[in-house]
Formats: sequence, structure tokens, C-alpha cells
Amino acid sequence: MATKSVTDQSFQDDVLGASGPVLVDFWAEWCGPCRMIAPALEEISNELGEKVSVVKINIDENPETPGRYGVRGIPTMLLFKGGQPVAQKVGAAPRSQIQQWLESNLDSQSSAQA
Repeated sequence: MATKSVTDQSFQDDVLGASGPVLVDFWAEWCGPCRMIAPALEEISNELGEKVSVVKINIDENPETPGRYGVRGIPTMLLFKGGQPVAQKVGAAPRSQIQQWLESNLDSQSSAQA
């Protein structure tokens, strides 16, 4: 499943109202590190599509949502579960690190709720 773009207007439905976990990538066109991690996020989305949705929100076009969640630097990735942010990762990282961070948070969240 490819990453999906969301907006301030669609964030409520696409992220907060999602039935499963959602990884939100806060990014901008001019951000080099954001462009560096984009292929990794696509691969992670394709690989873990059953477990988590991966969405992207352009902070220049959608300033309301990053402000609401205190996003100060990009790239910032927030993992939402049940409409609440449960984990955050700031800055670019290799795909293996992003995936390890994501999977450990998915596992810890599901076991905590079990």
C-alpha cells in the first residue's frame, strides 16, 4: 500500500478516525532529509501495509495540524493509535532504523492494550 497524502481538512478522518495505527510523516518540498526518507517510507508502507497506514502531510500547505501536535522540525514522524499520538521520531534515519522504531512501537502498543 503506497503512502497517502493528507491535509488539515482530511486529518480527522484519515488519521484520528482510522481503525488501525497510522504513521504520519510531516514534510515539506524544500526539505532534503524529508526527500531522503520518502523512498524508505514507501517501502515500509508496502511491507507493513497490513499493520499500519503511512500518510504524509505537507507542512507548508497544511500549517494547522503540525502546530496542533507541536512539530518544530522536519522530518517528524508521529505514530497515532486510536486517534492519539503514541510515539514520535524526529529527523532522517536509514530505513532499517525507521522500521525498527515503528515496529517496536507497534508491538509495545498492541501488547500494552492486550
